[in-house]
Parts: sequence; structure tokens; C-alpha cells
Amino acid sequence: MKISNPSVSMLIILMLAAGLLNGPISAADKNSMQGWGINSPYNKHYDVSRFEKLKAWVVGFKTEAPMPGMSPGTIMVVETGIQLIDVHIGPTWFAKPGDIGVKKGERIKIRGCRAVIDQKEVFMAAKIKKGNYFEFKVRLTKSGRPFWTMTPEELIRQRPAADR
Repeated sequence: MKISNPSVSMLIILMLAAGLLNGPISAADKNSMQGWGINSPYNKHYDVSRFEKLKAWVVGFKTEAPMPGMSPGTIMVVETGIQLIDVHIGPTWFAKPGDIGVKKGERIKIRGCRAVIDQKEVFMAAKIKKGNYFEFKVRLTKSGRPFWTMTPEELIRQRPAADR
């Protein structure tokens, strides 16, 4: 995550990691993680060989399960100029719409990959960027590993060196 104020960046990363800092996953947390595991059928749709970039305008947000049996996820609806597309961000417990740092009507760049899930084309985000100073990361670019599957120590290593 890159923000012009490093202390704000650190605060946001700590807030995102807070759910992981409480030790083992409780029964309630396991339900929130349902279907979002690193080797889940959902995550197998993220194909790093199909990595691409989109420029789009934010149309809105919704919260719904990406596949039957999954816990809710945050989905950003964007307009590319050609089509409306659902951008899958991650489980709602990890990133609620207000946590992402972008608002309806803003122009953004998204990195990730397209996938077809339940016969619908979606875009699975790795990184959302607004302007020159804001990034919201949810997956590793090279491997596609979701941040919500990382330990607090692994999340800290993902911060820019200037923020550590």
C-alpha cells in the first residue's frame, strides 16, 4: 500500500492485519473464511499467466458471496468504457467497501486477472491504484497469493520499505 503519508499507510496495514493478530482462527473466523482459503476452488480461478491491467471508473460496491457456499466478499463494480465488470476484492472481513480507499465516480487502475465464475466474467484484483499516491493491495502480483491468507509477519513484509 502506498500513501503520501507513511504513518497513515502503516495504520491502514495494521488495521487490515488486526483480524490476523489475535492468534488462531476462531470458529466465527473460520465461517468468515469459508471458501477463501489459498487452495480453494475460488482462488484456483486466479491465473497469474493471465495477469492484466484495467483502467476504469468506480460505479459502486456490493457485498456477496462470489461462489455458492462462500462467506461474503467485497465486490467493486467498475465501468471500463466498454463494459461494467465486477472486481472481486476479497472477503468482507478483510476489506469492507469503505476500507478500499476509492469512491464512486473515481478513476482507478486495477491489476489482476479475468476469470469466469458461475458463468459470469469477473476481474480478480491484485492491486487497486488511484492517482500517484494510493495503492490497495490484496494479492501478490507474481504468485496471486491472497493477503488474507498471510500471517501478520508476512503482511508486514509487504509494506513498502519506506513505511517499515
